[in-house]
Amino acid sequence: MHRTPAGLGNYYEASAGGATQYPAAAAATDVAVLVIGGGYAGLATALGLADRGVKDVALIESERIGHGASGRNGGFVFAGFSLGESALLDRVGAAQARALYAQTREAVALVRRRVAEHRIDCDLVDEGVIWANWFRDSEPQRARQRLLAEHFDTRWASIDAATLRALLHTDRYHGGMWERDALHLHPLKWARGMATAASARGVAIHERSPAVQLLRHGAGWRVTTQAGAIFHAAQVVLCCGGYLSGLSSRIDRSVLPIATYVMATAPLGERLGTVFSGTRAAVYDSRFAFDYYRPLGDTRLLWGGRISILDRSPEAVARLLRSDMLRVYPQLHDVPVEYAWSGLMSYARHEMPQVGRLEPGLWYAQAFGGHGLATTIAAGEAIADGIAGNASAWRAYAPFGLPWAGKPIGFAAAQLTYSWMQMRDAIKDRREQRAP
Repeated sequence: MHRTPAGLGNYYEASAGGATQYPAAAAATDVAVLVIGGGYAGLATALGLADRGVKDVALIESERIGHGASGRNGGFVFAGFSLGESALLDRVGAAQARALYAQTREAVALVRRRVAEHRIDCDLVDEGVIWANWFRDSEPQRARQRLLAEHFDTRWASIDAATLRALLHTDRYHGGMWERDALHLHPLKWARGMATAASARGVAIHERSPAVQLLRHGAGWRVTTQAGAIFHAAQVVLCCGGYLSGLSSRIDRSVLPIATYVMATAPLGERLGTVFSGTRAAVYDSRFAFDYYRPLGDTRLLWGGRISILDRSPEAVARLLRSDMLRVYPQLHDVPVEYAWSGLMSYARHEMPQVGRLEPGLWYAQAFGGHGLATTIAAGEAIADGIAGNASAWRAYAPFGLPWAGKPIGFAAAQLTYSWMQMRDAIKDRREQRAP
């Protein structure tokens, strides 16, 4: 019987190689813009500002670059938001929904350009993402395909069940769709690569520098770090995600930090061909509580899924996700899990990113809800545009705002919603299995 090994950790940290060490903030400094948070949103904002010629930009991170969700996620880079396309249309109308979605498509293209321009070694695989249909009912798939084409100028290729079984060696799926204009990569290498690029463009980066106080100071802001370093900044951008800053109650109270789980198997070698043939695309399925996975360059299978208010141990994460994997690929029954970890994502009640300006000179970008690699780039670009004088991009997020997340009751509500949707998917699956 397979046993989960002890001492599991984060595969990305183990495989990313040596990291540049950025000094802690140690002195009083005047800057034009201070970005708080060294994850994707903060790095994208800082690099976007540098690209627009904004000088005197600094970024502070409480831990290390990519410490939070940016160094722990699935590595998928695709368009869209956690809020589904149909719900987005209902919420803001066709024109604004199309404009918001276009920002994320442009962000995917920007990832490609930045990888090439800055020579970022992040194990990029540009073979798309497959949305695999868990259910026999294909109408939701066809409806989404029509909606994407009609309202978002996005055309995903249909995959029939037989073709998908030839690509992914499982009987679990009933066809799917292929988002060709998508990719996947090593998320921690990507975060570190953005930091290197931003630093090279003049952004001052400081690690191990948690901000503990944010005060209005004249026309600008005064930020103090735990070690006593003081920044005077005309503009401050809060990009703290699920690892809340404690600097603005209005911003922190609007998100729920929710855990998600990821694991990586031992290297499969030639056995990777028993899962994937003819593609290295990343995959996620059509359930609300979906699995997501992708092949890694060293022939491991990375597998993620589930959301929870519980930040479980690596051993518990490995057991849960391994059972999920074997439902789809029972042929991997004897393959050990060598890495397993969890991390905190930030969720908003409206399932959209929270991007905007709270008051003059105080900006925020958070609540990417597990769909974050492209949306964080879009958010960083929108805020950089706003600081540089173009208000149109960030104002597109105004209809969503900063509603109270309902903590602590919101945690229970989120878990109940997730469990209910899981049960609904399971009921539909059982009904299909019993049908002739």
